Amino acid sequence: MGLTSAQKEILDKAIEALHSRKFHAQYPEHPSPKIYGETADEDGKKAFIASRKRNFEELKQEGEMNWIGEEDSPYFIEPVGPKYPQMSNDTLLERAEQSFHSWRKVSKDDRAAVLIDSLDRFSKRFFENAYATMHTTGQGYMMAFQASGPHAADRALEAIAAGYEELGRFPESTVWDKPMGKYNLVINKEWRAIPKGIGLVIGCSTFPTWNSVPGVYANLITGNSVIVKPHPGAVLPMAIVVAEIRNALRDAGFDPEVCQLAVDSKANPIAKELAEHPKVKLVDFTGNSEFGSYLESLPKAVFTEKTGVNSIILDSVKDIDKVLQNITFSVALYSGQMCTAPQNFFIPEGGVKTPDGVISFDEIAEKMAAFTDGLINNPKAGPFVAGTIQNTATADRTNDAAEAIGGKVWLETRHVEQSIEYFKNARTQTPTYIEVSSADKDKFASEMFGPIAFLIKTKDTKESVALAREMAEKHGAISCGAYTTDPEMKEFIADEMSLAATPVSFNLVGGIYVNQNAAFSDFHVTGGNPAGNASFTNPNYVNERFTWVGMREPA
Repeated sequence: MGLTSAQKEILDKAIEALHSRKFHAQYPEHPSPKIYGETADEDGKKAFIASRKRNFEELKQEGEMNWIGEEDSPYFIEPVGPKYPQMSNDTLLERAEQSFHSWRKVSKDDRAAVLIDSLDRFSKRFFENAYATMHTTGQGYMMAFQASGPHAADRALEAIAAGYEELGRFPESTVWDKPMGKYNLVINKEWRAIPKGIGLVIGCSTFPTWNSVPGVYANLITGNSVIVKPHPGAVLPMAIVVAEIRNALRDAGFDPEVCQLAVDSKANPIAKELAEHPKVKLVDFTGNSEFGSYLESLPKAVFTEKTGVNSIILDSVKDIDKVLQNITFSVALYSGQMCTAPQNFFIPEGGVKTPDGVISFDEIAEKMAAFTDGLINNPKAGPFVAGTIQNTATADRTNDAAEAIGGKVWLETRHVEQSIEYFKNARTQTPTYIEVSSADKDKFASEMFGPIAFLIKTKDTKESVALAREMAEKHGAISCGAYTTDPEMKEFIADEMSLAATPVSFNLVGGIYVNQNAAFSDFHVTGGNPAGNASFTNPNYVNERFTWVGMREPA
């Protein structure tokens, strides 16, 4: 089989990007008709609507016990509709083990060819997947298209490239010739990259595709079979991906059971039972810290992304309005339901330095509230940026935050109607800004998932940095934003946050936000603080999925 010339070019460019860390995107992120076809959007919408009325049978996973599905649309406030084949855990594990023993012997070139083919197939369903993501997660349309489509596919390709590169790091064989004086000791040596077995990928409800495909493809490129267990509230986006992986495997003559979909319900979850099973050797997880920490305690290779407390440090700026427009957009984006969304805004009590003088704490708070209100109230932008709230618990937490937390409320949360008529009942909750002092650690030291932000008054920037570092070291952090025009302060912040294994985005304004991570360039999560023990995609992310085993024999 092997890689086609086109696939080889795709893989080579991806590997080059891994090393250079420069911009690279295989899949265009704009839903342009010129790129994807004049009818691609409408066709995708029709495919999504059709899927709501029937069982999702294209997986072709036979022997189901039942058909289940409990996804609800935060836009329609009604069931999404599809039902998926529910398999017994024994059936899933038996098929995964059997298919593993054939897949592990497939060459890395053939594996890469099949997996790149699956991404090509998936790319033809980006629009369908966008609507599936939108109506299971509550993301706005553009984010749903980009995050679950092109950006997810790029992250999957990144995992393929990283795995392929590591599998080829050492030669398959060599002749080892050691001079011994009167004779040479000659040994024929070979090395095999042996995959570990069955992988389990446990998805989340807010980014079901983007967060899941790295683990899926990292497992598959390194020769492991994989069971994909989406969150019961967001199954369809990953069901589409798994279906196309199985189609690519089947058409290439390989066992499609190498990749299976496992569905469950909130009342009867199966993730724990699968994760604890001795046949499962690898676990990828995105979700809450409690379950993630439990998984990390298991005696197997576990890759987690958990919750974190992300900070913004304000010291000095060139243009305060541009800065505050940027960071308030970051809070409003998908209503704060991104793992990289900022929560804690550390602002010195003496204010923030600008070329025109010092801007006081209160002025900054007033501007943040005004900019956020302006964005949310803009019918052409606000609803599409904020999206909806995926989970009713998040909406309730946000609605009750001011009373539960205490402190001065600079911006009250409220429900806001979506501008599209048939989304009038959508579940929404606008951001709330609550002022607390640096002494109120009990209020801001844990993640408040959703559009809740703390404006924290500190003595000075040094205290702001100390608190941001402490939050990251104790509770985890995935992102950090900092604004300073002082080179010495910039280096101080970078050094301190590096010790907390937290990446820092400095002085972002305009169209780039602290929430965003780019495939092939940004490492998502460092693995060095409690927010997660893994980072995609660095070499360790793929190397722990297989073992080098050597064989030798005298020549």
